[in-house]
Amino acid sequence: MQGHPTHTLIFWKWQGVVCFIPWPHTPVGRGKAVADLVLKDLIPQSGQGQRGAGVYEGSGGVRARAAWPLLPPPPHPQLSPAAWPQASSRLGRSPGRGISQGWSQPVLARQSERQHSPSGTAELAAARARRGSVAMSPLLYYALPALGSYVMLSIFFLRRPRLLHTPWVPAFYPRLGAHRGGSGERLENTMEAMENSMAQRADLLELDCQLTRDGVVVVSHDENLSRQSGMNRDVGSLDFEELPLYKEELEVYFSPGRFAHGSDRHMMRLEDLFRRFPRMPMSVEVKGENDELIHKIAGLVRRFDRSEITIWASEKSSIMKKCKAANPEMPFSFTTSRGFWLLLLYYLGLLPFIPIPERFFICFLPTIINRTYFPFSCPGLNHLAAVVSKWFIMRKSLIQHLERRGVQVIFWCLNEEADFEVAFRLGATGIITDYPTALRRYLDTQGAAARAS
Repeated sequence: MQGHPTHTLIFWKWQGVVCFIPWPHTPVGRGKAVADLVLKDLIPQSGQGQRGAGVYEGSGGVRARAAWPLLPPPPHPQLSPAAWPQASSRLGRSPGRGISQGWSQPVLARQSERQHSPSGTAELAAARARRGSVAMSPLLYYALPALGSYVMLSIFFLRRPRLLHTPWVPAFYPRLGAHRGGSGERLENTMEAMENSMAQRADLLELDCQLTRDGVVVVSHDENLSRQSGMNRDVGSLDFEELPLYKEELEVYFSPGRFAHGSDRHMMRLEDLFRRFPRMPMSVEVKGENDELIHKIAGLVRRFDRSEITIWASEKSSIMKKCKAANPEMPFSFTTSRGFWLLLLYYLGLLPFIPIPERFFICFLPTIINRTYFPFSCPGLNHLAAVVSKWFIMRKSLIQHLERRGVQVIFWCLNEEADFEVAFRLGATGIITDYPTALRRYLDTQGAAARAS
């Protein structure tokens, strides 16, 4: 034991706690007598304390009286002799140790003087900090390597997902998709618009369906006919033969201020479109929870044997669930909630380990918000949506991961060449546009440049 040669340390055990006090300014020869005297005053006679008989002498002639047999006399491992008065003072004031009643007045006076020692207080605080760091070290020892291993595995399988998952085998590759049949060049969802897109070698026709009162599935984006025809009636309130003609011109929704014209102003049946283009891939979106409409679409798809080339599309997961139940053989795209779930899994690093049942990720390109697409009436919200969605969605590593798993990424609704460039540079499979002629020109130009290089 290393200490001041004029100190006697008195140790005892009280209710399972090791206690000690330094007795300063005591000649070495009188250490044992003082120890016996103090122990007699300190330890109650209730029998709860334990006293031993040994007196231990350490280096420098310092003696320590043990409170139980074979107790080694070294001081607290993290306290210097300057901090002993503070420690003994606190031990003396602890009500749970059962020793405060045994202090005599001289001892209490000395402890009161010592409890304000700056050096003792500082060392006690340092000792507590060291004990806290020692307690935290096992957690850090195991948590940090585990976290590092998880991050490395996530990045590894994000780039090599085929080691964990069998990729979907695409039945077709839609590079050029015509939005509403190409609503920027002909009146939307008419047979004339579909034929115009086919002339531009479109790979996919995107359309929406509604159900008439007499149970006919028609190709129409809106349930209410006001915007398309000027008649304030719902499609479901009219028979097919009662449906009005389209207006002579319609504004292009994703190109505000621009209008489309056409000679064909008739609404068409989905059955007629399937019969006219039996092997043309199509994306059929259902907007309302109409069970009859869903089952009629599924029946028409089976009737024309086109389950592999017709995509279920809907923004709502509740509708998509019914669509999959009506015809589970048809591929389907992400709903809005599933899209948010996909992004969450990606940023948590869990996406490489989760199966993906969807085969198509059809999503708007964030760069069109506040330019050609205005989801909110408030300009400030549109600007915020553009910034946030651009940061979250436009991740090349995410798109490449989906493509490697056979999930085709298609951006809509892009009508400018600069947006075409952004989408394909991110790694998109294809683009849905209102202007199939413009997109075909871009694809042909890029293909010719690639062949030339």
